Amino acid sequence: MILAACSNQPINSHSTGIWDHYIVYNCSQFIIWLSKHFGGYGMGIIIFTILIRIIILPLMYYQTKSMLKTQELAPKLKELQQKYSTRDRETMQKLQMEQQRLYKEAGVNPFASLLPLLVQLPVMWALYQAIWRTNVLRSGSFLWVQLGSTDPYLILPILAALFTFISSWLAMASMPEKNPMSTSMTYIMPIFIFIMALQFTSAITLYWVVSNAFQVGQVLLLQNPFKLRKEREAKQRAEKARQRKLAKAKRQAYRGKRK
Repeated sequence: MILAACSNQPINSHSTGIWDHYIVYNCSQFIIWLSKHFGGYGMGIIIFTILIRIIILPLMYYQTKSMLKTQELAPKLKELQQKYSTRDRETMQKLQMEQQRLYKEAGVNPFASLLPLLVQLPVMWALYQAIWRTNVLRSGSFLWVQLGSTDPYLILPILAALFTFISSWLAMASMPEKNPMSTSMTYIMPIFIFIMALQFTSAITLYWVVSNAFQVGQVLLLQNPFKLRKEREAKQRAEKARQRKLAKAKRQAYRGKRK
């Protein structure tokens, strides 16, 4: 099935195999049906992309919530790594035990976000291949572009790169601590998408634009960095107030003993 997903042959009713005949071909036919009822192949690609993203949204919600819980533990995990910094076997075992205890107390499964990701990948790949391998989807036009050719004005590649950057930047801004790898990928991925979009047909680039634009809205909905930042600041203020109150109580108790 994995090898079948790597095929670039045009998809049609004679395609064989579970992946090609039952998944990619049916996705292709549904896009064509949408195109006939909603104003052309460009609109068919847009509507189908949005429908698929909406269908997998519950999985994205579960993945995002698991990821956010794990991110909130990042400072404490970093403290544990500093505490058990030596690399001998006994220390490493203690570090693993402490990390597991921390995950358990916080109700976090560090691998919980992997399963939704594994489910999403074949779905998104099927959508991509349905567009890429359906010749008829490249024969139409949408606004100023021919779907079978590259965008002559580079508007779609720029939009694809821009939405990729915005979604990545918002996701990075939602993290409690900056991650060097995440920071670098925030700037590298848009460049990569732009270069790839210069070579692909406008049908594929249009899919990227819609999918990445949806991703921006999804990030704002599920992991809004502005909302998360306010919540973290409120928690920090509450913790500081609690610490001050506790310190004041200790001082008063100490004075009482001296009297």
